[in-house]
Amino acid sequence: MAISKALFAEFLATGLYVFFGVGSAMHWPSARPSVLQIAITFNLATAMVVQVTWKASGAHVNPAVTLAYLVGSQISLPRAVAYVAAQLAGAIVGAALLYSVTPGDIRETLEVNVVQSRVSAGQAVAVELVLTLQLVLCVFASTDSRQTSASPAAMIGTSVALGHLIGVYYTGCSMNPARSFGPAVIVGKFEVHWIFWVGPLTGAVLASLIYNFILFPDTKTLAQRLAILTGTSETEKVEMVEPQKNKPQSNPGDAEMENVGQIA
Repeated sequence: MAISKALFAEFLATGLYVFFGVGSAMHWPSARPSVLQIAITFNLATAMVVQVTWKASGAHVNPAVTLAYLVGSQISLPRAVAYVAAQLAGAIVGAALLYSVTPGDIRETLEVNVVQSRVSAGQAVAVELVLTLQLVLCVFASTDSRQTSASPAAMIGTSVALGHLIGVYYTGCSMNPARSFGPAVIVGKFEVHWIFWVGPLTGAVLASLIYNFILFPDTKTLAQRLAILTGTSETEKVEMVEPQKNKPQSNPGDAEMENVGQIA
């Protein structure tokens, strides 16, 4: 599948995710959103974009998820970098669109993620780490071809909602650096923004190590992992020797999976 289609899918999905998700958290004087409302909206937005772009790109929609796939040797480094760039661009466009259609007195902060006054920076990082860890574990379990062949949209959406039911009270809940980055760029507010990169990315790496090397280790050799990481043609050669029944979790939207080994 053409890389351009996959990148557009990531751009579109992340933009829609930010528009609907962040839009649900906007504080209108006549109707302030509840935590449950925000969680449900992020749930529905996630399920929608995953369902729409699952076959086109694998529906990462999150730099943390892309990093987790990279650590798990399921996507090449060049593709991962391109995915993250597309996600960040989509988040900026989604936030800009939301900003443009929202009245001035409502859009001032554009619901940029902030740490609550009684929560320390260390606590905020820890919360974002745990929230993202459970999300990425759910993503891996829902997309693992050894366990399921169905669309992961519903389960991933539920995991995102779960994170928001807790995380909103601490950090406004990010779990996704792109979700934090887009609004921050539009309103120019980057105070403690680093928390929403360090926490989610660390949680994603830990989740990938736990799932791919402890809970459900696969049979890829070091040579295979290096070939996948660099995106070389050797990937096709090494994957041919693996029995089909032992293939690790797949990512249907990744073009590299379309090759012989069906692994990104």
